[in-house]
Amino acid sequence: MNAEKKSMKVLVVDDDLIQIKLAETILSEEGYEVLSAKEADEGLQLAMTSHPDIILLDVMMPVINGYNFCKLLKAEEKQKNIAIIMVTSRDELEDIEIGLEMGANAYLTKPIDRQELLKTIKVVQTGQVVSPEK
Repeated sequence: MNAEKKSMKVLVVDDDLIQIKLAETILSEEGYEVLSAKEADEGLQLAMTSHPDIILLDVMMPVINGYNFCKLLKAEEKQKNIAIIMVTSRDELEDIEIGLEMGANAYLTKPIDRQELLKTIKVVQTGQVVSPEK
């Protein structure tokens, strides 16, 4: 476990508890500090107060969807540089384009693939934007 990962804080926002647990397991095994929220409004509050380095964000959530979450967060001066990786079952080109337009740094489709997630986190840490190949 290297010190860079250990200091990284990742917030997982998803209304599916199984997806949250899966992400938490993968990330904590790699040494990341993991926070989670089952609802978007709770996730926004955590993002404002906990200042995560990266957010794994579901798109399809009740009340506030992932696109709006992303747009709201990126509008905040202190949070606009938090990297967002959208993790969703929506895989149409239009969905990916909307996610990236709203400010997401990367877009992964479910189910979460451990290696793809870890690779994407590493790339996002360098400040690049990543979209899946179609």
